[in-house]
Amino acid sequence: MNTANRLGGALRRATLSVALFAILALVLLSMASPAHAVEVQRVTGGGVEAWLVEDHTNPIITVRLAFRGGAALDPADKSGLAEMVAALLDEGAGDLDSTAFHERLEDLAISLSFDADLDAVSGKVETLSDNRDAAFALLRQALTAPRFDAEPVARVRSQLQARARAVLEDPDAVASQAFFAMAFPDHPYGRPAGGTADSLAAISVKDLQAFVPSRLTKDRLVIGVVGDVTADELAALLQRTFADLPAQGDAAAVADVEPNIHGQTVVVPTGAPQSAIVFGQRGLARDDPDFYAATVLAHILGSGPFTSRLYQEVREQRGLVYTVYASLAPLDRAALILGSAGTVNDRAGETLKVIRSVWSDIARNGVDASDLADAKTYLTGSFPLRFTSSGRIAGILVSMQLEHLGIDYLDRRNGLIEAVTLDDVNRLAHGLLAPDSLAFVVAGAPVGVEANN
Repeated sequence: MNTANRLGGALRRATLSVALFAILALVLLSMASPAHAVEVQRVTGGGVEAWLVEDHTNPIITVRLAFRGGAALDPADKSGLAEMVAALLDEGAGDLDSTAFHERLEDLAISLSFDADLDAVSGKVETLSDNRDAAFALLRQALTAPRFDAEPVARVRSQLQARARAVLEDPDAVASQAFFAMAFPDHPYGRPAGGTADSLAAISVKDLQAFVPSRLTKDRLVIGVVGDVTADELAALLQRTFADLPAQGDAAAVADVEPNIHGQTVVVPTGAPQSAIVFGQRGLARDDPDFYAATVLAHILGSGPFTSRLYQEVREQRGLVYTVYASLAPLDRAALILGSAGTVNDRAGETLKVIRSVWSDIARNGVDASDLADAKTYLTGSFPLRFTSSGRIAGILVSMQLEHLGIDYLDRRNGLIEAVTLDDVNRLAHGLLAPDSLAFVVAGAPVGVEANN
């Protein structure tokens, strides 16, 4: 999925109803965090390491994996290469063409798929325990011997080109892509991860074939496994599945970059009756010592459902928007505080003014003790919701490795939030939030919005 679309989608995600949220909050406060009941084991085999959470309740195994380095590593004239490869890895491998490969998956009730974003190429496998050997064998074939036959290559290319064209008709996606292009004009983050119709047309079968040994390598790989498998059994599966991957690749690293954000306002004209708004400023890297204070600050500012200042001032008090949200958005090589909103064209100008006013108020006056307490209660109490499925837990195990959080992070995380003080949050509000640098991209026909590039 295109990263700009993914981030924009996350910013616009639906929230629980007020009544359900109130009930849920009470339930969560009475629960001990399941992190303390989750034992994460380190398992090695085949020259790779996986983090495992055993769960023998159901005869199911869930695997999430990721190779560091995603679409940002694509050549400038062949953007979309990582996504195209990801879409083709399960379209035939080894001695199985596309039809035979999918029939094998369907016959054994195995789910296998791949995706790419700016910073990683990822994969998912879900299988019944009885079929685990076959599932891991198919995963091995997909990663080491994809076929890239003519028919699936042509079909997937056409699908991705159609999606790239459709993005140009979606105001939310247009605003997201324009924001990233503005923020990263001379960097791969400024290019659409899914490519364009022209860049996808330029990708050859040789490009697809060369991608696999250079990018799908052991040194880039992290793995999370949850389910009905022991550490010894998983070690053997890792050996059979990943031993043949190249030890290292030859792709150059993506450079660190400071977002080119200095208070711009960009208008992208569309014929839609609504304006899609994306806004943001520089943020904090995931490994910054102030990241957890920033998490609390962002919750108060824009990511807390129903309670955030943006929600209260822009939606509840004035009814200006359908949605409004802002959150930390740390990428591997850059960091943003990224927000989105949607409103009718006639109220776009007022919406931008109120968003900037909220930003200014917190930057100048900070937050109070009740804001801090409420944010901590939510952020620690809602943590159990991240453990509601094996797929989510496996995904967390992968994220923990990608972000170098440590294998004991699940036990430490809520303590890191609890340790944030009011002084921490207000120091960060004064030093990090920059209302004069806050940049906006508006896709629509907004009234009262003056472009200032």
